[in-house]
Amino acid sequence: MNVLITGASGFIGSFLCEESLRRGFSTWAALRSTSSKRWLQYEGLQFIELDLTNPKTLNSQLLPLKGVGGASHWDVVIHAAGATKCLKAEDFDFHNYQCTRNLVEALMTANMMPRQFIYLSSLSATYGSTYGNSKLKTEQWLHETLDGSKTGLTVFRPTGVYGPREKDYFMMAKSIKQHVDFAVGFAPQVLTFVYVKDLVGAIMAAVERGVMDGTFNVTDGGEYPSRAFSDLIQKEMGVKHVVHITAPLWVLKVVSVIAEEFGKLTGKPSTLNRDKYKMMAQRDWRCDISPMIEVLGYQPQWQLPRGVKETIAWYKSQNWI
Repeated sequence: MNVLITGASGFIGSFLCEESLRRGFSTWAALRSTSSKRWLQYEGLQFIELDLTNPKTLNSQLLPLKGVGGASHWDVVIHAAGATKCLKAEDFDFHNYQCTRNLVEALMTANMMPRQFIYLSSLSATYGSTYGNSKLKTEQWLHETLDGSKTGLTVFRPTGVYGPREKDYFMMAKSIKQHVDFAVGFAPQVLTFVYVKDLVGAIMAAVERGVMDGTFNVTDGGEYPSRAFSDLIQKEMGVKHVVHITAPLWVLKVVSVIAEEFGKLTGKPSTLNRDKYKMMAQRDWRCDISPMIEVLGYQPQWQLPRGVKETIAWYKSQNWI
């Protein structure tokens, strides 16, 4: 089975490549010319440069593969490329919607559409942030384009994904190492998480079972209070005393605006911005994962305590903390 994985150099993409190879698939990693291969040092992994931002370039990059042995097409395309933070709100639409459209239309033009197209969306698609709206718009276009075609469409909507190599949750570990835990909002908050290996396992189950349709929310099956993640980090790092600071939401909003404007000045997207504020202000991230269990046989192996334990151990092994 030939599998193409876009966004292969990213956090989730690199784990997808690793697991795809482990399951014996002929695996192609799609990268930009500037992408790092730091987490892609796997024997047998094949590389292809794809510029999803430029349809003309993309067409020229795909066409040479037509008719080249088993690489004339892919059985499965796992589209994990996208943007989670941008300098401008409209950039979410471009990188998540337009670039997906460029990829699918280029594959159609080259007559290289796979039998299965897997789209990595986000649970944020249900909550109205700019990022989430760009994911929802992409889902809707994919359904309009692929439903009824010979290509099956499977959509995954993971909640907060954490694990080795991930950098946003890593910021929390750095803060706790300095004995500070910062939270926002006084109303109770219910959070959900999924360890990267559980998410990747679910996606690969869809590949192996040939699940050609469905939209699946992905969590580890647990529902956690707002301090659960930071408390587990504190435990695994052996930090005895932490000052827990809870600020009202309006403070987060002000800080988010300042951070976003500073990012525009430096040309580097900030992790904290207006859109991130909308997601952090959301108080209930619960969702139904029963379709995952029924259709994919999903049984999460990495509940939060086990996942955080391995993540912190990896951070330590890499001298990140």
